[in-house]
This record gives sequence, structure tokens and C-alpha cells, in this order.
Amino acid sequence: MLLYYIRHGDPTYDPDALTPLGKRQAEAVARRLTQYGLDEIYVSSSRRAQETCAPTCEILKKEPVVLDWTNEHYAWQQLTVLDKDGHMSWGFIEPRSRKVFASPEIANLRFDWYTHPFFEGTQFEAGIKRIQREAWAFLESQGLRFDPERGGYKELFPNEKRIAIFAHHGFGLAFLSVLLNIPYPEFCVHFNLSHSNFCVIEFGKTDDLVIPEMLMHSNDSHLYREGIPTKYNNVTYI
Repeated sequence: MLLYYIRHGDPTYDPDALTPLGKRQAEAVARRLTQYGLDEIYVSSSRRAQETCAPTCEILKKEPVVLDWTNEHYAWQQLTVLDKDGHMSWGFIEPRSRKVFASPEIANLRFDWYTHPFFEGTQFEAGIKRIQREAWAFLESQGLRFDPERGGYKELFPNEKRIAIFAHHGFGLAFLSVLLNIPYPEFCVHFNLSHSNFCVIEFGKTDDLVIPEMLMHSNDSHLYREGIPTKYNNVTYI
């Protein structure tokens, strides 16, 4: 199975929608993804994700399946901290928590990272376990059951599909860390995801164990091809 994870295009958050640039990005994503086709398309319940998904669905004549649990609203309630000014911020962005995420103490705790004193009184444990539970259930519906003892997936039935999930940034970093079985702090502090960029994960079988491999992370070739600015999160040209 090939799983494409696509972040929504350049957004406005209030109201929840794509900007004109975001709509151009979504059209570029569609031209890229429809070269080889998709068997199934899934999308967050947010409008910005659905608007990003729409051109791909239109070209392929497929109806997307809405996965409400991928909506970033829920991750925002659980995987955020207060910055020095008392404003909510993603833990992987706020400077103090970012340093904690990258610390040897967190690395040594591995998958028990949320037991660190820094996370006391927060919703991080509940947040990552919610995404973990939903992600594993979704993968099981695709024929893959996670085996925590072996760090990979048991194949329940063959699946050669190409599937796409259109969703979000903050949610996506947690989701991808679960899929790849990498502790969340280690993943989110070192990897990012820009507007309309996509990741490709191949669930390839090694003997009797399916081990996912990231073939592409935050790929923006579709933007380059269409002459759309490759300005990473509207900050840095790359």
C-alpha cells in the first residue's frame, strides 16, 4: 500500500478556507496525484482540507470519505502549550517546549516521553494516545495491524491500493510519528510540513512483517512544476 498524506493549501483560519494561492496549490496537487491515480481518498472534516481535496476528487471522479478524527481542532486542544505571552502554541514551535522535545531526557524515555515532568497537567498523553488509537484502527481497516512487540504491522490481507489523506500540519506530524513508530517529540521537532506538500509512505512487507518507509516527506515538486512559489510555510524559499 502507498499512503499519500497531504497538508491543506495556504489557508485562512477564520473563516476556515483556502486563499487564492491555496486554491492554486490544490489544483497543482491534483495534477500531480492524478498522474498515477488513487484508489481511495480521505479528508479531514475541515473546510480548508476539503477545498484542497476537491480538485483531485473532481479529476478522478471519486467521493472522499470524511475522517473527522483527523480534524486539527482536536490536536490543537491536546498537543499545545502556552507561550511566554500566554498564547496557545504547538509544542514543537514554542521555544521552551521545543528544547524539551529535543532533550536527551525525552529521547531516553522513548515512547513514555509524556511521563516527563514537563508534561504534567497537560493533555499530551491523551492527545497522542487518541491519534494512535484512531490511526491504528484506520490501518487495520486497510489490512494492517500494529504489533508493538515487533515495531511493525501484521498483514491481515493484501492491499496494493494507493490511498490519500488530506488533512493538517500539527495533526499530521503526530499521525506520521504513529504510522512510522517514531516517538512524537523526536519526529515533530525535526520534521515539518508545508502548505499542500505531501508525504508518501510505502507499507512494504519484509518476510512476515510490514515495515513502513517514508519515500517522500513534505514534497513540493507539484508547486515547482506549475511555477507556484515554493516558499516554505510562507517564510523561506527553498
